[in-house]
Amino acid sequence: MRVLVAAMPFAGHATPMAALAAELTARGHEVLAYTGARYAGRFTAAGATWVPWERAPDFDDTDLRATFPQVGDGRGLRAVATNLEHVFLRTGAGQARDVEAAGPVDLLVSDQLALGCGLVAERAGTPWATVSLVPLSLPSRDLPPFGTGLLPGRGRLGRARDAALRALVARTLVRRIDGVLAEVRTGLGLPPAAASALEAFASPQLVLAHGVPELEHPRSDLPPHVHFVGQLAPPPAGHAPPSWWPELSADGRPVVHVTQGTYDVDPRDLLLPALRGLATEDVVVAAATGTGSLPADAVPANARQAEFLPYDVLLPRTAVVVTNGGWGGVLAALGAGVPLVVAGGTLDKPEIARRVTRSGAGVDLRTGRPSPRRVAAAVARVLGDPAFRARAAEVAASLARHGGAAAAVDLLERLVRDGGPVHRADADPWGAGRRGAPRPS
Repeated sequence: MRVLVAAMPFAGHATPMAALAAELTARGHEVLAYTGARYAGRFTAAGATWVPWERAPDFDDTDLRATFPQVGDGRGLRAVATNLEHVFLRTGAGQARDVEAAGPVDLLVSDQLALGCGLVAERAGTPWATVSLVPLSLPSRDLPPFGTGLLPGRGRLGRARDAALRALVARTLVRRIDGVLAEVRTGLGLPPAAASALEAFASPQLVLAHGVPELEHPRSDLPPHVHFVGQLAPPPAGHAPPSWWPELSADGRPVVHVTQGTYDVDPRDLLLPALRGLATEDVVVAAATGTGSLPADAVPANARQAEFLPYDVLLPRTAVVVTNGGWGGVLAALGAGVPLVVAGGTLDKPEIARRVTRSGAGVDLRTGRPSPRRVAAAVARVLGDPAFRARAAEVAASLARHGGAAAAVDLLERLVRDGGPVHRADADPWGAGRRGAPRPS
């Protein structure tokens, strides 16, 4: 089988899509990988052939404004819509032409935000699956609009609030991006879309949800072709730990890992406040800076820093992870049974933070720029209440149970073999636990 796997050139998108590519090649399939130059090596290392972004503008995910000057700081629903328009929608026609230039394939598998594959599938009739690499953004009659960062409303008033918000967003932001999608489709000779742009990103045949029901708000209208597949890319093994690791490993105090992730990496947002807040606590802090190093006087005596840390070694020794809420990092921590403190401020990160809270496996700081005191208080709360770690262990078991990349490729092969939408066996992934974990007080 000849498969094209498409990933938007972001670190958090490339890693799980490369894991899918690796599983496909391990089963003997020929894989073409459509992604930006920055992440081509992740796919070629998995045995795939790289297809570059050419007609669509390639970009550096650490400096989006260099290619898309309209993009703001990602804070708030309007900023989310702006990013969606310029980074994901307006590149769609170029993506489609790049994918078509790669030649015919038996299956298209796209990061859900890589719009081009869906457009090609419609033009060519090729089977198409999407991978939701962030929490499910499909609209639901049971939830507030994705991007508002709100928990589902309770009772009659809460449901009325959510319905009003859905209607407001449909009249404003959704109408705006629907207009952009119409332009893209017209440029490719396609008729008007039958659904809104928010739904057009997802395949009607198969959606692979990177995660588990415990990390999603229950909804009664989950489409039957949406399958939770757990953690697609477990933390890579084999990377050497930093020179200070034996010292930290021998320290008897709880280890708190602080990370700014791979996007929104200004250390003033989270890293520095966390280091200041935890400086006088009875913990040892392992900080991942991402790029560069923090000034020595910003790193207190109970902390160590490195650009990157090997999670397969770090997480088994970690008591709490403090993160800005990137989905891949959240799944990595919970996959190891480690509870979280989440400071989600931009794009989908507030949504992720709310889901962690709802799961019972962590604390949501409700800001991307917390004070040192708030970080320290949240870490103390998680360390002091064993229910957080117990719930993280339950989520870890669910992530493992859902099968990861192997289960995802089973479903992809089934799509090509059987044709048509691939439906779940269970109508309700939440089962009797539809109401989910109790919300923290």
